[in-house]
Amino acid sequence: MRQLLALTQGDPAGIGPELALAVWRQREQRGIPPFAYLGDSATLSVLAERLGLPVPLRSVSWDEAEACFDTAFPVIELEHRPPAQSGQPDPANAASVIEAIERGVEAVETGKAAALVTNPIAKSVLYAAGFQYPGHTEFLAELAGRGREATPRPVMMIWSEELAVIPVTIHIPLEAVPEQLTTELIVETGRIAAADLKRRFGVARPRLALCGLNPHAGEGGALGKEDAAVIAPAIDRLRALGIEANGPYPADTLFHARARTGYDVALGMYHDQALIPIKTIAFDDGVNVTLGLPFIRTSPDHGTAFDIAGKGIARPDSLCAALRLAARMAAAERGAAA
Repeated sequence: MRQLLALTQGDPAGIGPELALAVWRQREQRGIPPFAYLGDSATLSVLAERLGLPVPLRSVSWDEAEACFDTAFPVIELEHRPPAQSGQPDPANAASVIEAIERGVEAVETGKAAALVTNPIAKSVLYAAGFQYPGHTEFLAELAGRGREATPRPVMMIWSEELAVIPVTIHIPLEAVPEQLTTELIVETGRIAAADLKRRFGVARPRLALCGLNPHAGEGGALGKEDAAVIAPAIDRLRALGIEANGPYPADTLFHARARTGYDVALGMYHDQALIPIKTIAFDDGVNVTLGLPFIRTSPDHGTAFDIAGKGIARPDSLCAALRLAARMAAAERGAAA
C-alpha cells in the first residue's frame, strides 16, 4: 500500500515552497514521511540557491517519487509555470496554484498518493484571477463531489498533540453566530467529527465536548437561551446516534490541562472560541485537518506570510506536523479497512 503523500506548492510567492525545502532537508531528524511536491522545479531551484539550501531536485512521475525521496526532493512538474517572486503576491500565479490542488486531489482519489497535504494559499490572489469558491476547503469539497451524488460537507478541525478543536460556525461575523447556529448544524458537525476520529485517528469511542455559546453556558437561561434551546438538544441527538457528546460546558473552564483529559475534541460554537485556545497551546505546530472528505487532507495552520517569504526565517514546524499527521491518519484508515 502506497505511503507517499501529495504536497501542493500553495501560493508560490508565499512561504510554502521554502518550508517544503526546509522540511525535506530535516526529513531524517523530524521523521518526515515521503512526499511528492506538486510545483515547479525551476522556481524551487532559484529559491533554494538564494536561500543557500543545498537541495537536489528531481522531476519525477508518481511511480518514481517515493523511491527517490531519501536522496532527492521529488517534484511533480506542473504544466503552469508560475512567474513567482517571493513576497510578491500575483494573480498570474493562480493557474499554478489551482492546478496543484486539482492534481493533488486526483492523486489521492486514484491511489497515487495516500493523503493530501496543502501549503497555504491566498484567497485574495485567487479572487483577483476569477476564482469562484469561498476558500481552499470549499474548492476541495467541490472537487471531491465531482462524479458523486452529493458534495461532501467539510468540517475544519485544528489538531495538536495537546488539543483538538472544531469551530461549528467559522468565518462569519460574531453578530451572525446565534442565527447561524442550529441544532442540525451542531449534530452534523459532531457526526462527521466522530466518524473521522474513528476511521482516521483510531479512536474507538470518540468523546466530544461542546462549548456553551454564552458565558457560563447560559447560566440556566439568565445569560442567553441558545445553550438550552439549541446546543443541549444537539447533544441529546448525538447521544441517540451512539456518540459520546457532553456539555454544553462554560468555555472558560474547558481548555486547561485537567479538563482536556476528558475529551478527544472540543466543539466551539464560533471561530475564536475554538481557535484561541489551540493557538495559545500549540501555535507553532497546530495542523488544519479537513474532516468529512473522501480523502485525507491536512495543512499547516498558518497563512502564506508574504511579509517574510523568501527570507529563510519561516518555521517549518506546522508543515512537519501536517505531514506526520497525514501519514498517521492514512495508516489508521488502512488499519480500519483491514
